[in-house]
Amino acid sequence: MDQKLIRNIAIIAHVDHGKTTLVDQFFKQGGMFRDNQAMAERLMDSMDLERERGITIASKNGSFRFRDYVINIIDTPGHADFGGQVERVLRMADGCLLLVDAQEGPMPQTYFVLKKALAIPLPVLVVINKIDKPAARPHWAVDQVFDLFVKLEATDELLDFPVVFASAKAGYAIDDPDDPIEGASMVPLFEKIITHIPPPAGDPQAVLQLQVNTIDYSPYLGKLGIGKVVNGSVNINENIAVAKRDGSLTPARITKIFRFERDRKVPIETAGAGEIVAVAGMDDITVGVTFTDPDDPRPMPLINIDPPTVAMHFIANDSPFAGQESKFVTSRHLEERLFRETLADVALSVESLGAGAGFKVSGRGELHLSILIEKMRREGYEFQVTRPQVIMKKEDGQVREPYEELTIDVDEQYQGPVIEKLGKLKGQMLEMNRRNEMMRLVFKVPTRGLIGFRSEFLTDTKGMGVMNYVFAGYGPFAGEILNRGNGALVAKEVCTTVAYALFNLQERGRLFLGPGVKVYGGQIIGEHCRAGDLVVNPAKGKKLTNVRAAGTDENVILTPPHRLSLEDCLAFINDDELVEVTPSAIRLRKRN
Repeated sequence: MDQKLIRNIAIIAHVDHGKTTLVDQFFKQGGMFRDNQAMAERLMDSMDLERERGITIASKNGSFRFRDYVINIIDTPGHADFGGQVERVLRMADGCLLLVDAQEGPMPQTYFVLKKALAIPLPVLVVINKIDKPAARPHWAVDQVFDLFVKLEATDELLDFPVVFASAKAGYAIDDPDDPIEGASMVPLFEKIITHIPPPAGDPQAVLQLQVNTIDYSPYLGKLGIGKVVNGSVNINENIAVAKRDGSLTPARITKIFRFERDRKVPIETAGAGEIVAVAGMDDITVGVTFTDPDDPRPMPLINIDPPTVAMHFIANDSPFAGQESKFVTSRHLEERLFRETLADVALSVESLGAGAGFKVSGRGELHLSILIEKMRREGYEFQVTRPQVIMKKEDGQVREPYEELTIDVDEQYQGPVIEKLGKLKGQMLEMNRRNEMMRLVFKVPTRGLIGFRSEFLTDTKGMGVMNYVFAGYGPFAGEILNRGNGALVAKEVCTTVAYALFNLQERGRLFLGPGVKVYGGQIIGEHCRAGDLVVNPAKGKKLTNVRAAGTDENVILTPPHRLSLEDCLAFINDDELVEVTPSAIRLRKRN
């Protein structure tokens, strides 16, 4: 394929600013579907968890055609917790589309992903999306993006960025927000991609260099290494060398090559410089390795990844119900699955803690680790995890801990409780801006303080607040932060919960379970209303006599139990407690 007709673009943005919806329109208007063909929404969000949560977790590759050009798309996650994905896939791109919401403007993750793009540096095409919102302010959004470029010390050349105004949902892009939208399409954006994003550099006659940026799996072919052919060409049945992260070389043979068309892989015989392909034939590959010529090996520089900030222990399940609900239960199963995840996710690290002690798993944040737990649970794994702990550093004899820059958008009436709570979590206010009746508050908060804060924040703001945070670096240790002041209601023995017993326990605290649930001794069934744990019998029935009396047979009225999500459970537990995770249940328990 002619290199001059290839464009490789990464789509970067804050969470929910419309990346995946825009890709849907690219495929639709790029002629990748028949007119009568049904098309799923958010086509690139192929994981169940992505569709359920409405976020992109793993980067995806796709492509479409415009005139004679092939435009390769890399859809990236917006959450900083999945920043390891963004850092490495930007290596495949020759330019990027920065999406910004016309109403919200640049947000914390916009800053994060743009910083990564400018560090390479990549030319940026700015797309002001959602201009059809009633409260959209596109010109203001452009000014805010310019200020962000200046803040990130972009070069003069990058500061002169092209801008397109669009509505990905409605399927149009225009050069000026005042232009008519009748009959408008995505063509103005396609034309700007062709004009402003350069074709890939690289010499097709040089020695082969292809760095693996993503790992995919095929049930028939095993691992697939996805990356851009930087130099040279790659051919089926060709012998190559795999340059590993430790500097060693391993011989390999290419068995299959795939090009991306839409969101599918299409087999091809050969690929030249500038093309993004998936290559099969190597079992032992990880992100960052280079495919090169065995006679003249030329490895590419390794990908630098921000260090993990949060860690937790994964332990084989040893509760009384262990092994009853899943097929993967042993420590060996756990070890194999966790180390397999590190091959595809370079932002994750796993270390063994010795026989029976489990594994220390470190990641970029609470969300990063909870997504891994949920994925494993759905695959049939059963295990226990401890409370997430931040990773401290020692510098010059001083303990330093990670901090986050937290941005909160909240109605004016709820700002009091939010500011008060963040004060207790050692948060320092950096900015406070008011627009109409909405407040934007910016805090610098220790990462420890934000573990479990989201659910409390949504309760305090009646579900109307929006919070986003981005890693702000390490700072001095902030002191003790109280996690949970109240104790737990702990079941006495193996039993099945009874409505009558739960009714009598309601005044002792907040229950997490309803009647008819099987529990075991040491399992946490609720939160005590006071400090200290309380051992209770949730199966205690009503004493029966042969004497009937008026008023003794009234109905038992139970308050609906407070159901905890996985993230809520991780935030709730203290250091002496565990979360037991199985394919059919999530339970809280005391460690002993």
